[in-house]
Amino acid sequence: MLKNQYYRVAVAPMMDWTDRHCRFFHRQLTRHALLYTEMVVADAAIHGQRERLLGFDAVEHPVALQLGGSDPRKLAEAARIGEGFGYGEINLNVGCPSDRVQSGTFGACLMQTPALVANCVAAMKAAVAIPVTVKCRIGVDDQDPEVALDALADGVFAAGADALWVHARKAWLQGLSPKENRDIPPLDYDRVYRLKARLPQRFIGINGGVPSIDEAVRHLGHVDGVMLGRAAYHTPGILAGADAALYGTVPEPVDFAALIETMAAYAARHIEQGGRLGHVTRHMVGLFHGLPGARRWRQILSTDATKPGAGGEVLRAAFAAIDFAGAEEAA
Repeated sequence: MLKNQYYRVAVAPMMDWTDRHCRFFHRQLTRHALLYTEMVVADAAIHGQRERLLGFDAVEHPVALQLGGSDPRKLAEAARIGEGFGYGEINLNVGCPSDRVQSGTFGACLMQTPALVANCVAAMKAAVAIPVTVKCRIGVDDQDPEVALDALADGVFAAGADALWVHARKAWLQGLSPKENRDIPPLDYDRVYRLKARLPQRFIGINGGVPSIDEAVRHLGHVDGVMLGRAAYHTPGILAGADAALYGTVPEPVDFAALIETMAAYAARHIEQGGRLGHVTRHMVGLFHGLPGARRWRQILSTDATKPGAGGEVLRAAFAAIDFAGAEEAA
């Protein structure tokens, strides 16, 4: 069982969202939450442009690499590569329902072959010294979640998995899009709670539809960890409350002016390497959600930040639109 306190809360791996720029930004808001990469296919980690796919800033720690695949040998090799890059954990994706992922025989469809998942975990555990974890669904299609989740959990823990993160809804592999699979199948938090009650000595984390840090705290009365997904991405400001609420640190107000300067400097380094400001700022659009001036902030980042030659001055101009005094008066 993982005892690392940083596992109390994590930001979920999200395709096209939790790239290195997103993770650097999120780390400015929480020092302790565990951050995950997007899913990286094992073949890509082995044969692809590794620095582009796997590179990250040391500031991001604690950070975990999520892999996709179903070949134990390839996953073991990809895990070794990830460990060499400095990741603190390797996670196996057994939850993504997209057609592209299914065609590669990995993701949520692996819920149907728990023995294969266990073999993959065993191979990865033998290859690395860092924790190996799994993220799954409670079941797929017509599976009985009581049977399917127990079979998956028992198999991966017997194979040596250090933790199991459970997205508390089924995935429908036929008939629903990946977007619909995030909303339509009903959430069943109680099923995950029952798994934890049955396996008290194992680390069980929950994921799916958690909207706030307060809600995460409530879940921690039943499970070991909580994974925030879309709420952390669309309203990243909630992460600023994670350390005090979940790790016992002294509450400190975020110095947003300093944060903007840090992100402007980070963006400048990225631009010097051939990138664009929009690669960084697209993850920051929801930062001031609910504050006076947030709409203008979003407009500037969605337009000016995408223009050729845009730099840190765009971030500063957008930040100037936020009316903190007005927010205090309204409170």
